[in-house]
Amino acid sequence: MRKLFKGSTLLIGSIILAIVALIIYMITPTGVYERYDNDVTQIFFAENISSAHQILIDRFNQKYAGEIEVVPIHLPFSKFSTNERKELLTRALRSKSNRIDVFTVDLIWVPRFAKWSQPLDNYFTEQERAQLIKPGLKSCYFENQLYAMPFYIDIGMMYYRRDIIQSLPDGNEIEKKIKQSITWKDFIELSKRFANKKNPFYLYAADNFEGLMCSFIEGLSSLNQTLFVGDSLQLNTAKARKTLQLMVDLVHKYRMTPLAVTRYDEIQCYIHLFEKDGLSVRGWPGFLRHSQYVTKDTTKFQLMEKAPLPYFRDGRPASVFGGWNLMISKFSTKKKQAVKFIKFLLQPENQKIMFQEGGYLPNVSSVYEDSLFLKKEPELLFYRELLNMGVHRPYLVNYTKISDIISYYLH
Repeated sequence: MRKLFKGSTLLIGSIILAIVALIIYMITPTGVYERYDNDVTQIFFAENISSAHQILIDRFNQKYAGEIEVVPIHLPFSKFSTNERKELLTRALRSKSNRIDVFTVDLIWVPRFAKWSQPLDNYFTEQERAQLIKPGLKSCYFENQLYAMPFYIDIGMMYYRRDIIQSLPDGNEIEKKIKQSITWKDFIELSKRFANKKNPFYLYAADNFEGLMCSFIEGLSSLNQTLFVGDSLQLNTAKARKTLQLMVDLVHKYRMTPLAVTRYDEIQCYIHLFEKDGLSVRGWPGFLRHSQYVTKDTTKFQLMEKAPLPYFRDGRPASVFGGWNLMISKFSTKKKQAVKFIKFLLQPENQKIMFQEGGYLPNVSSVYEDSLFLKKEPELLFYRELLNMGVHRPYLVNYTKISDIISYYLH
């Protein structure tokens, strides 16, 4: 699943967005998929519709048959980058179109989309909000007003090959250290024990995009520095230089990371890891599920183990939060029905389905406390602890523009 539009000209990009806009138009109230049933209110939901999403959509439509019907607008990650998806939504909402009712945004986009979204303070009680995990809910506010509800959350993490670590005489001891979050110093020392091997030791996405920013912010946060203080950008600091120098040294000094990562997003890192029998990779919770679509040999999947990311010895473990939030268009004429759909998606049982069927981390706190469910899905215990190491990126209207500039120079 490599980048389809890498190196495309602006003209080609505009044509692609126009085509997608036409597709959205076709599945909207004036398009070919319109059902002319005056008794049914159709809600148009723009998202990357996975099989897990479809299960919930079908359950909702069955529950509210004859009253409300959710019509999915599929924007797959396999075809559209997050930037293209953001641009598509921006164009639709800027035109005040009512052809999208509910849509999802990367949690760092909430400030940018707030002006086109319906404030939700009056639709969700304090009791309802209290049922959500704090990192997810925090990302839904802008200027002290609730504009979104958290759908699923992500967090940066590391995967490593258990069999390769266990090939060392002290493999058990090393693996224990990795699982507790290993320091960069110890991780680098460990890489020297594999210096004569051609296998990549550690992969992280370092192309000119937001994934590179995530690794940079994780390093800064590990050293207890934020990217912004108020509206002041903190880049010319000793800690920022230390973070960037490490990212450079992983490639050029310690040679534990191949130079090819400067052309890679996360998916390309995953492919390289399996093809070259790499030891470890920075990724997200959906790593193995995404990899099954791009890797022919899935036998190595069972050899992968989860761990927190390495951290600076004089700092602390830190992982960037990701995830997607639900928003309602300000221009929707079906806001009450849209709210009903969002509340349905956030029911604990439906959040469990999203995790079991799609690997999406729940935003409802009770799921992480359900002993019977944890017994079925013990990996949630790992994620529950990992969420305590999470850090947010800056909540700024222009964050994505600022990030584009910084990532260009980091690259």
